Amino acid sequence: MKLDRIDLRILSELQKNGRISNVELAGLVNLSPSPCLMRVRRLQSEGFITNYSAQIDLSKLGQTLTVFTEITLKNHHPIDFNRFVAAIETVDGVMECYLISGGYDYLIKFVMPGIVQYQATMERLMKMDIGIEKYFSFVVLKAPLIRTHLPLDKMFPA
Repeated sequence: MKLDRIDLRILSELQKNGRISNVELAGLVNLSPSPCLMRVRRLQSEGFITNYSAQIDLSKLGQTLTVFTEITLKNHHPIDFNRFVAAIETVDGVMECYLISGGYDYLIKFVMPGIVQYQATMERLMKMDIGIEKYFSFVVLKAPLIRTHLPLDKMFPA
């Protein structure tokens, strides 16, 4: 499915506010409500929109620790990668996991209640024998910029 500029504007607006009413969205993208709703449903059915969620201010709930962890595996066969990913998917504090190129294999973002919980998680992963050779941890001190949406119209001109 090829997207036009209106589809991109719909996606852009929904990135900013997933709870926007269809009437309000239609106004922002210069459509009447019915065609706008049809486009949103098509974008959902085609898999462009995969989920809607709320952004939570974790600091209101309590203290958290964000850690980026570089992980290198001992072996690099498909079964090794699959075993590692299957294990990491079960860890509640894992927010993002990327297979990357370069000096290590995975970059993982953990959000945990604190350093004790993070270290216990890493020790548990090391004991699971899922192929981790080594890991390096980078504790986030401050997040001066976190974006929740991309400039789709600039990245993917229709």
